Amino acid sequence: MPPRKKKSNNAKNEIVEEEGVLEGTMSENSTSVPNVATNNEASTGSIDDLPGIGPATAKKLRESGFGTLESLATVSIGQLVAVGNLGEATSSKIIQAARDSLNFGFVSADEILERRRNMLKITTGSASLDDLFGGGIETGAVTELYGEFRTGKTQLAHQLCVAAQLPRELGGLRVDGPIKVIYIDTEGTFRPERILNMTKRWEGDLDVKQVLKNIMHGRAYNSDHQMVLAEKAAQDSQTEPIGLVIVDSLIAHFRAEYIGRGTLATRQQKLNQHIHTLLKMAEVGNMAVILTNQVHSKPDMFFGDPTLPVGGHIVAHASQTRVYLRKSKGERRIARIADSPLLPENETVFAITGDGIIDVN
Repeated sequence: MPPRKKKSNNAKNEIVEEEGVLEGTMSENSTSVPNVATNNEASTGSIDDLPGIGPATAKKLRESGFGTLESLATVSIGQLVAVGNLGEATSSKIIQAARDSLNFGFVSADEILERRRNMLKITTGSASLDDLFGGGIETGAVTELYGEFRTGKTQLAHQLCVAAQLPRELGGLRVDGPIKVIYIDTEGTFRPERILNMTKRWEGDLDVKQVLKNIMHGRAYNSDHQMVLAEKAAQDSQTEPIGLVIVDSLIAHFRAEYIGRGTLATRQQKLNQHIHTLLKMAEVGNMAVILTNQVHSKPDMFFGDPTLPVGGHIVAHASQTRVYLRKSKGERRIARIADSPLLPENETVFAITGDGIIDVN
């Protein structure tokens, strides 16, 4: 279709539609990703300043989850064509312009070390468990918790919903404004009553009602719904101070819907896409992402622990830190670092009580 022009009283406000790029006469205020680590904006630029993006296109991109330079710089051309209704040439130029404005490229190891020193840690409520994690759950990374039922995966997820909202000096992420948490619930195990019990422990530092308001719960009823909720969380993270995203559990729907070896390739492909949405969200928004995972047993394994996490190599490669939880006596649970690029393979004991996760006396 040839370019279509609409005349305006002001020549500067001329509207041009070309290659699917819609430009309007009015521009919305630019929005950047709230950086949880620094409590500042992640970038100072705006997508409205990029060539090929007019106000109408910018609005559509924001509604689709691409409202920042970081999100545009890390998207593929195919995704931008599909979401923004743009031509490939225009999409390529927009992505390249976003990368140029952010100065994408190689950085030295000492710069990376400095960035990692600015990473935050969320307390688990247990000093021994925090030590196992090297000071707490790290932001900007994906942490996987796997184990049998009643090993504490969901309890720890609930605890982190509360702990993330603590002031930073107490092991949380809050500085001035509120910190929000996204909880994607695939098994119907989220209990706000449990949140109330755990909040009592810090009732002098937390407003119980505000803690509940800051936890955004999404009940996923199938794998597609789960993936949509993750994409919605990625979109909301560009305008909301989200510090923690929890998926409890990651594999339940995929495991139930894709049965047999004939569907394995399709399942793993969708699971990979879903995990990469979460991984990108963690790194771009510098937030903590927690995945709980189910397990299965290998009946032909005669030595060692036959319990293995579900999801195969796709999940194994995506999680930066994998933690194996197992039962012990009474309230006690054992956590072991199964895989991490930094933390050594080690384990510790903690307890689950009415007040939440605590150290063993």
